[in-house]
Amino acid sequence: MDMLINGEHVSDMDSEDVINPFNGEVIDSVPISHLNNVDKAIGAANNAKEVLQEMSAFKVSNKLYNVCEKLKENKEEFAELLTKEVGKPINEAYVELDRSIETLKLAAEEAKRIYGESVPLDAGLNGKGFFAFTQRLPLGVVAAITPFNYPLNLTIHKIAPAIACKNTVIIKPPTDAPLTVIKFAELVNEEFPAGVINVVTGYGSEVGDALVASDKIDKISFTGSVMTGMMISQRAGMKKVTLELGGNDPLVVLDDADVGAAVKGVINGAYLNAGQVCMGVKRIIVQEGIYEEFKAKLVEETSKIKMGNPMDRSTQLGTLISEKAAIHVEESVNNAVKDGAEILIGGKRDGAFYEATVVDKVTPDMDLVVNETFGPVAPLLKVKTVDEAIQIANATEYGLQAGVFTENYRNALRCANEIEAGTVFVNKQPTFRTDNMPFGGFKNSGCGKEGIKYAVEEMTKTKLIGLNLR
Repeated sequence: MDMLINGEHVSDMDSEDVINPFNGEVIDSVPISHLNNVDKAIGAANNAKEVLQEMSAFKVSNKLYNVCEKLKENKEEFAELLTKEVGKPINEAYVELDRSIETLKLAAEEAKRIYGESVPLDAGLNGKGFFAFTQRLPLGVVAAITPFNYPLNLTIHKIAPAIACKNTVIIKPPTDAPLTVIKFAELVNEEFPAGVINVVTGYGSEVGDALVASDKIDKISFTGSVMTGMMISQRAGMKKVTLELGGNDPLVVLDDADVGAAVKGVINGAYLNAGQVCMGVKRIIVQEGIYEEFKAKLVEETSKIKMGNPMDRSTQLGTLISEKAAIHVEESVNNAVKDGAEILIGGKRDGAFYEATVVDKVTPDMDLVVNETFGPVAPLLKVKTVDEAIQIANATEYGLQAGVFTENYRNALRCANEIEAGTVFVNKQPTFRTDNMPFGGFKNSGCGKEGIKYAVEEMTKTKLIGLNLR
């Protein structure tokens, strides 16, 4: 597939193969852009700003609805491509498509309700006699740098609100999984004027850096690693920045919890997308009174997970994005075992596959839980008290999402208040998101919020207009 710049398909001298992690086959190839094409994309996006901003909110909304309908019509084709390039089970790909369609609907709706507000200047000294109000205006050009794990939905979470509030967009998709993003951008390009959406493929160290450094970009929206996010924040200058940098999300299970529900939460949260989820269950902190019961049920349910061909409808666990990623998970688990942890089930790798794995006797200082393990691993940590559970939950550089299972409302509210995370769910795993909720973490999990309404706020600027009526 080619890049998309100013409504045209663009190639370059160099290219990179996109590999199916399940069977190693080449799906397609994409250009490795040189900086001249990045400059062309930036120029196209800036040239298209005026045309887009002249459109009525009604027209922008209708065009986003049209894109949504086109995505619905091509749902099966998108799901299959997504599964081939990422390795996630086809059923999970369809869920991502459903969420993507929902996200587009939310953006189409939000395009018609970008409100300002009246401001009572007479509440301040010398303000009597003024009438004032605010407008929310587009920033201009938004650069979206997106990850491989949910390439379509997370891209739409950047593109859709940006266009809804009349910003033009340049996308730098993940090198491992760019195809679905390019295909979707083509749908958007069919509805909007040339240059409103542009896709430039290539390496983050070149393409991403050029976007971040450009003084003709007004906003960077990035999802990825902490290290890269920090580099972006240092280089972005006066640009607005939204950074979603992952998590090391705890699931706290207290003595009075519904054990069956908590185990189901781990199954749904630790193994989803082969554990490659920023708000996946990464640390399972269980109070000692139910620890043995919980552990036994978790092993039992994990044993039922079917790993296999991602295109098979019965498959529950597909591959990681690459064999390299699976080797990294394998090494993290093996290092924990060397330090005294015990594998209760799983722990074996085959190419890009890594089995659903439960690890016991994990201590808070093990690398397996100190750093984010991006794989299908469920590490268990035993605690005596609620105090200890909260302390361990907070003993991380991350603060994206968290979950607590308990039937005691005092403990529920205490955990919700004291766990340092952008979202805390009670009796639900942290691996939960609706596409309209504010999404974004504390500490090194990033800054700013996604979720359509909240993303629009991040992608607009506020102007005050004051009328002296005296």
